[in-house]
Parts: sequence; C-alpha cells; structure tokens
Amino acid sequence: MSFCKVSKANIYYEIIGNGTPIVMLHGYSPDHQLMKGCMEPVFAEREGWKRIYIDLPGMGKTTDYEKIHNSDEMLEAVVELIHTLIPNGRYLLVGESYGGYLVRGIMREYHEQILGAAFICPLIIPDKQARTVPPQSIVSEDKAFLSTLTKQELEDFSSHLVVLDEYNCHRYTNEVLAGQENADVGFLEKIQKGYSFSFPVDEISFPKPCLFLLGKQDSMVGYKDAFAILDKYPRAAFTILDKAGHNLQIEQANLFNSLMYEWLDRVEEFRD
Repeated sequence: MSFCKVSKANIYYEIIGNGTPIVMLHGYSPDHQLMKGCMEPVFAEREGWKRIYIDLPGMGKTTDYEKIHNSDEMLEAVVELIHTLIPNGRYLLVGESYGGYLVRGIMREYHEQILGAAFICPLIIPDKQARTVPPQSIVSEDKAFLSTLTKQELEDFSSHLVVLDEYNCHRYTNEVLAGQENADVGFLEKIQKGYSFSFPVDEISFPKPCLFLLGKQDSMVGYKDAFAILDKYPRAAFTILDKAGHNLQIEQANLFNSLMYEWLDRVEEFRD
C-alpha cells in the first residue's frame, strides 16, 4: 500500500501504468474503487497513461485527516498530493460528483499544468436545496433478478440506480457500496457544513479538451445546472445520457468507455 503524507492527511493512492499522469478523484463517501472500476477498462488496450487513484480524506484507507474541516482544506490536501507525486509536471484530471467539484477548484489555480479534464456526474452546486434535479425514478428493471433480492437490497438499489439489473447492481455493490462502508460518517458530516469553497470556482475559461458526462435521470446533482458553466469550457464535449442516473459510469458503461476514448484522443492531439 502507498501513502503520501501531506500537511493535513496521510493520503492513500494507487498508481497503474506509465506515461502521462491522470489523477482520479471519486465522489463523496465512496473510495478509489469507484474510479478504478470505471476507468481501468478504458485503458485495457491503451498505453502511455499513468493512472493515479486516491482515497479522499475521510474515505477509503486515507488516515490522519482530522485537521481538515471544509472543502477548502480538502482541496489543499489534494493539491499538495498532486504536487508531491507530479512535481512540475503536466497532468489530466478526472472527477466524479464531489471529485468534479474539486477538479474545478484545482483548475482555478493550476490550469496551465492541466492538459484536460473529464467530469462524471459532477457536483455543480454544493447547496443541495439549490440544485435542479429530477425525482428519483426507475427507467428499466429486470424483475426476475429483482425477485432474488432482499427488501433492503431492493430499497438501496432503487434509491441509487435507475437501471436495475444484475450487472448494474453487482458493479454498484463492488465499486460504490464497498467504499462507502469504510467512510468516516462523522467527518463527512462535518465537511458538509463547509461544503462550498470560500471562493468562486468558475472565473477562468479553460480552453483545453474536456468532457462532461451527465445523467438525464441523475437525482443527486442533476444535469441542468452544468449548463451554467459550459461557456467556460470551449473545448468540452457536453453529453447528457438517457437511462443514466448518478452512477452513469455503470449504467451506460459502453457509452462511457467510448466517450472517454474520444476525450483521450482529443487530449493526445492537443498535447502533441
């Protein structure tokens, strides 16, 4: 196991592959398994990329994070880790949900070093009450499979997925729930009191290849709020997928992979 000691945390990370670094930031309460589960298939036949998966403070195996009290300090810890692992280098960022919010925070100060960014169901508005979101809904279900579940399993899957079948539920269990079981709930509740950055995050224009993947049925962060920042990303592909909630990377796995391939193609063309 590898850890990087920064000022306010001892951050767990995994590195796979060699080449241009890509830092993967998961969402709120899971751990690096979420990003590893969806991103490693993208690189199964693609070389030249160093994938850096981390456990955000309060989640996964990361320790010694008690001095972090809000998202500003969470961001500071992530930036310090990046600058330790990638000193004076260029890199890409991929952020899911809250990780996407952190990506925007990093881009604000370090946009020159960043070659591109991908956002998976990104958190745009930290204040839950201010978000524009659709109601939770089920758009497709395998009734034969659902009949094998316990009442608790069915309730949990129905609350977090919009396509209920064996494949999606299996991946959700292994990539999302498995990480959430290790989350420090008390710490995360504390961070949510300072969930918003103390500064505006979308002041600059970022003219490098980006990708926004949004779920039409995402009842957690929605998709409509992302339109407000689209003009800040003139080289962004902006895709809203049907049959996709907040776990878009699982529910639309084939499209997810294809769109990630295309984004990496654009990054390579831009970089070279």
